[in-house]
Amino acid sequence: MSDPIHDFTTTVPVWKPRVAPIDLDSATAEQRDALKVTPSNTKISDYVLVLARDSETLRERTPLFNAIMYNRGGLSRAERELGAVGASVVNRCVYCAAVHASRYNTLAKDTAVIERIFSDGEDAALLDPRLSAIFNFAVKLSKSPPEVTKADMGTLTAAGLQPDEILDLILSAALFGWANRLMHTLGDPVERAD
Repeated sequence: MSDPIHDFTTTVPVWKPRVAPIDLDSATAEQRDALKVTPSNTKISDYVLVLARDSETLRERTPLFNAIMYNRGGLSRAERELGAVGASVVNRCVYCAAVHASRYNTLAKDTAVIERIFSDGEDAALLDPRLSAIFNFAVKLSKSPPEVTKADMGTLTAAGLQPDEILDLILSAALFGWANRLMHTLGDPVERAD
């Protein structure tokens, strides 16, 4: 039987933390300083407010996240999001999959790739050879990093990826191996947002 909260979709679920988020009104100076690196044009999520309990780590985490997902050059923004989706599908993180699938759809101006992934899961056969190579690599890396081989790098190169793009793909998939585990440990998707 299907459980809509645990099925992949581009509708972002509400995430309920198990650890109480900090209260901004009573945050310490260190916590407020760490939160300054969060994009100011977005609401500070409960997830980030939970991470702010360890302000030193948050102060390092957010610039790293932003550098991996948003820096210029290398892999396109949409393709980085596809790497994040591949990792999130393997790790069954419906929250991260929804957020990054939605971003991919917006950036790529296409929904067919994500529809295929959410329909077929890790075994999705994507028609575009480059996108297929990116997704398949992110899935394989997320399942078992030691199983990635020189041949896998060759597949990426044959699909047209340059060394800096391959590094960006590795970083985005690895980042979400970590981020997915934090999301799973610190809270749960409880309902679909409206």
